[in-house]
Amino acid sequence: MTNPSTRPFRSVLYVPGSNPRAIAKARDLPVDAVILDLEDAVAPDAKPAARETVVAALGEGGFGPRTVLVRVNGAQTEWGAADLAAIVPHVPDGIVLPKVASPEECNIPGRLGTMRVWAMVETPEGVLNAAAIARAPEMGGLVIGTNDLAAALGCDPGADRMPLMVALQTCVLAARAAGIRCIDGVYNAFRDAEGLRAECEQGRALGMDGKSVIHPAQTETANAVFAPTAPEIDLARRRIAAHEAAVAEGRGVAVLDGAIVEQLHVDSARRLLSLAAAIAARKA
Repeated sequence: MTNPSTRPFRSVLYVPGSNPRAIAKARDLPVDAVILDLEDAVAPDAKPAARETVVAALGEGGFGPRTVLVRVNGAQTEWGAADLAAIVPHVPDGIVLPKVASPEECNIPGRLGTMRVWAMVETPEGVLNAAAIARAPEMGGLVIGTNDLAAALGCDPGADRMPLMVALQTCVLAARAAGIRCIDGVYNAFRDAEGLRAECEQGRALGMDGKSVIHPAQTETANAVFAPTAPEIDLARRRIAAHEAAVAEGRGVAVLDGAIVEQLHVDSARRLLSLAAAIAARKA
């Protein structure tokens, strides 16, 4: 199994917990992670049956190297406690909690093994408390719920998402400060490949680890954008080599292609190469 610290999260696919066929299909899709969803993707009357379907899927396994997360219903709902009681004993890679507003909400009774908590940040209060939420015990990452957040703010994100930019950057800052993942929100127009690519590129530029996707057709674009490119890999290797040569000569700083290379550049280069290696191993 891939080391959790180096697992790629380029594409994180929401899969309705009420759809056994979609769950079965997800086992063969080239996604890095799946969120088996018991919340928004499931109608109220179908939630108990969906819970049983997800429990059966976890017992069956077969997801290979994909990270398996389960989004439960909120603790304040009539289904939340039953979701946790049913799902936690099956130890998925993580439990996704919706609409988290404070770190106190991230305590999962009976949490087992390596299972992590993932917090949906999709309310104004959640954004304002993102730093504290990110540092809650056993936190695996933040998932930004851009649709709910935009609705709560009463804003129109637009193509450039500028009305959400403060929130997006706040979540990335919180995740990086805590050393955890940050997954960008969904792109609703799943047939708009050009728009999806633009939003993925924006998310990567902001420092996101990957993109939430709602349709298998979005996977290829997310995987491509959030993966290191060949030129980036080449530059990373050359930066490491240049810095090592400088250190061997008693210097702390190297010059490569007319630019300074410091230890921080080497650290970033090593992270990028680790991600590239993890992606290559997954493809193999």
